[in-house]
Amino acid sequence: MVSSNHENAAGSLAFPKRLWGKIVGFALRLKNLGKEDPRRIIHCFKVGLALTFVSLFYYFKPLYDGFGLDAMWAILTVVVVFEFSVGATLGKGLNRMLATLTAGALGIGAHRLATLSGETGEPILIALFVFIIAGIVTFLRFVPQLKARYDYGLMVFILTFCLISVSGYRDEEVIRMGFERLSTIVLGSCAAVFVCTFICPVWIGVDLHNHIATNIEKLGNFLEGFEDGYFKISEEGQPINKSSSLQGYKSVLTSSSKEEIMANLAKWEPCHGKFRFRHPWNEYLKVGSITRQCAFKIESLNHYLTSEIQSPPEVRSIIQGECTVISSECGKALKELASGVRKMTKSSAAEPHITNSKAAAENLKAVIRSSLSKHCDYLEILQAGAVASLLFEVVKCTEEIAGAVHKLASLAHFKNAKPRVTPETQELPSQGAVNPVSGIDGAHHVITINPSQSLRESENSSPPVLAPRMEV
Repeated sequence: MVSSNHENAAGSLAFPKRLWGKIVGFALRLKNLGKEDPRRIIHCFKVGLALTFVSLFYYFKPLYDGFGLDAMWAILTVVVVFEFSVGATLGKGLNRMLATLTAGALGIGAHRLATLSGETGEPILIALFVFIIAGIVTFLRFVPQLKARYDYGLMVFILTFCLISVSGYRDEEVIRMGFERLSTIVLGSCAAVFVCTFICPVWIGVDLHNHIATNIEKLGNFLEGFEDGYFKISEEGQPINKSSSLQGYKSVLTSSSKEEIMANLAKWEPCHGKFRFRHPWNEYLKVGSITRQCAFKIESLNHYLTSEIQSPPEVRSIIQGECTVISSECGKALKELASGVRKMTKSSAAEPHITNSKAAAENLKAVIRSSLSKHCDYLEILQAGAVASLLFEVVKCTEEIAGAVHKLASLAHFKNAKPRVTPETQELPSQGAVNPVSGIDGAHHVITINPSQSLRESENSSPPVLAPRMEV
């Protein structure tokens, strides 16, 4: 009896602890969500500000008398139109305003046309108009080009047309109702667009730009770490480095739909910063597509890296040198391309790395023909040959990514990168300038030497021979 009471007491105390633990865990998740992207917290305040602004239609009697209960459409419009980014908000706002305007005008026209048929034919014609218009517009929503950018507008068009035409059957003041509804929707859309654009704006185009650069960089990180992951093995013959940092490329494999949505929303945004009007957003999709193709090749390489069945170390050592050069140079090239995209600069720094990787690929082919072909056990060299073949594909994909990035840089008017000063190209201050002598035939030059500079450099050495000007 006593033990059962203790069990009941323990159970009653355990429930509040579990509940409190869930509350604390949920609060920590919310905190981490805000830390990952502080713009989310700012977005919440922006939505509250926009809703407070349009609520003035109810707080102030003069505004309420002007719009009446139709002022509720302004609040509803802010709720459904206000999105996280400027492109999404502007796209939804324009879609809603244009759809309301055209559908309202068409609904009023359908109502007026139906009234000419008398009391008997009016409901029949209105039902026929609703059936035809709703069917046609619904079918248009299946068109890929229209669905990508105008799907929300087409849906609002159907809703508005039905509300105006059907309600007009019982309400003779259909024109006034349509005008007031359109006015409040325009005011709500403009309020949402204004707050989203001018108060801490979030540009989806910038996010797409950085997303593409980050994806290219993830591939470069994997290729630079491929040597440690594949060629450095344990005593059991298995790779000893399976760092999670090499798995960042996996997010690139499933980024297609995300990039398409971001590109479609970015087309709604006005020019801002370095992104001009009619920025070539479709070129970002092309770069992303080629990047994903390279990511699938890297996924195949990763299968060999983590496979339980590995080629013998002596077989891998034959191709290690050239494979290391290929993966390293391709990784460096991709990182240079990612840096150029992120900084919006035209740079040829990736070209030497691509050239080196192509040369290493040719050398690897020679090694395979000369060394691996003489190996007696073809099963042991099968995996090594597959890895080499995939690296050849990676070199080709890297070159294609470079071409797509250069095309993007040209169309987007990226700035030319500043030339890098190397020790070989940097002019030494102690050296003089060599200029040709005009008017003298033959290889004559004038060498000008700075005497003061030479004296400073030779203070503790033998006395310098001063020759301000001499001909050679």
